[in-house]
Amino acid sequence: MNELLLWHGWGMHPAVWNDLRAELEQRHGVVAQAHALPGYDQTAAPFPYTLDTLADKMLADVIGPVTLCGWSLGALLALHAARRHPQRVARLILISATPCFVQKPDWPPAMPAAVLDDFIAALADDAGAARKRFSTLSNQGDVHARPIAHALTKMQSATAPPSAEVLTAGLALLRDTDLRAAVTDIVPPVLLLHGRRDRLMPVAAAEWLAHALPRAQLVVLPDAAHTPFLSDPACCAAAIAAFIDG
Repeated sequence: MNELLLWHGWGMHPAVWNDLRAELEQRHGVVAQAHALPGYDQTAAPFPYTLDTLADKMLADVIGPVTLCGWSLGALLALHAARRHPQRVARLILISATPCFVQKPDWPPAMPAAVLDDFIAALADDAGAARKRFSTLSNQGDVHARPIAHALTKMQSATAPPSAEVLTAGLALLRDTDLRAAVTDIVPPVLLLHGRRDRLMPVAAAEWLAHALPRAQLVVLPDAAHTPFLSDPACCAAAIAAFIDG
């Protein structure tokens, strides 16, 4: 079995994976390692803060091929890393993923650019409030929205926050990145996990990826929003374990 690595999303922390990791290990015997994105959890941030420098840093110590799982910004980074370092990635698991986070004339299933620009502006006033607002928006519509929001707030208050500069750079990556033309180069098999109620990133983005990627399968969780692995960790763990064993 390949090593399973977990990459979190914007403004979060590796602890966000705790429930999923417990399900994977206790029910399926799958051990996963949750890695902090550069600049998070008191790690150094590369300069310049680009997908290339982030992918290179995250995979610098990876020798053999791994199963790489990313969520949101982590999924965008994982998608890029699989293309940049194909010899190091055997499988991809993309949670709440999109190749392009911001709407364009030919890409409606995404966030309006003005909304993301508002988040970038809000960071300058109160980074903590901006992270909390992003978490709230992520879980709107989820059947477990309140307990998820409580868990994320508790996690964020108990862990060291990334700097405002790192948070701003991460949002700039989400705003400026468009990997649609690159997805046909992704060689490894891909599992897409997406919440039907995701208002931050419409499920149509995952459906597009499922058709565009050469070897992809999509699992949609009907009651989940942008954090399906928190909404239903048992279902996500079962899908991941089946994918790894398949």
